[in-house]
Amino acid sequence: LKSNPSSNEEKEAQTQLTKSDELQRLHSQALSAYQQEDYETAISLLDDILAVCVWDAELRELRAECYIKEGEPSKAISDLKAAAKLKNDNTEAFYKISRIYYQLGDHELSLSEVRECLKLDQDHKQCFSLYKQVKKLNKQIESAEEFIREGRYEDAISKYESVMKTEPEVTVYSTRAKERICHCLSKNQQATEAIKLCTEVLQLEPTNVNALKDRAEAYLLEDMYEE
Repeated sequence: LKSNPSSNEEKEAQTQLTKSDELQRLHSQALSAYQQEDYETAISLLDDILAVCVWDAELRELRAECYIKEGEPSKAISDLKAAAKLKNDNTEAFYKISRIYYQLGDHELSLSEVRECLKLDQDHKQCFSLYKQVKKLNKQIESAEEFIREGRYEDAISKYESVMKTEPEVTVYSTRAKERICHCLSKNQQATEAIKLCTEVLQLEPTNVNALKDRAEAYLLEDMYEE
């Protein structure tokens, strides 16, 4: 504006200045809402700012935090993936994405994201610790599924019992392990145990199709046709 004052440019410059003041005000409000744990308001304000400041990695990370608090992990992942691209060596974003996938029970995607973090910094403590945990779990699950494909049901059951010991905190893994053990018991003609375990899974997930099918197979073995 100072270097080339003309009425057109002055108008444009004034508009942009007004807009930038407005965005700074929204930013302050968003931070304040976040600090007061009003995540819904913070998200709404950050939506408005990010519509203009599309390439701001920090704002995306902040919105991702709000999404996590609001229980919307897939939206958080999408913002964190953008932040990982926008900021060089963004190990923190890869770590957070990996953790979210892990909590959701997607151990394979979790492993691939935590590897991206370690490519940027092989000494990253949090990423290395998570990597060891996910790698171990991933290996046990792959091994158990291999046993199932080979019809080695006893070995698969033992391997899935190890999965539950490796990750006792995140319930999605123990539920999945029980579902697969029930499958093995049913295939192994151990009907009573299969019915008991599948019922346990179905109390947690009433619409689990695999558990319903495996329990049905077990009922057939026991001639319980109505069930």
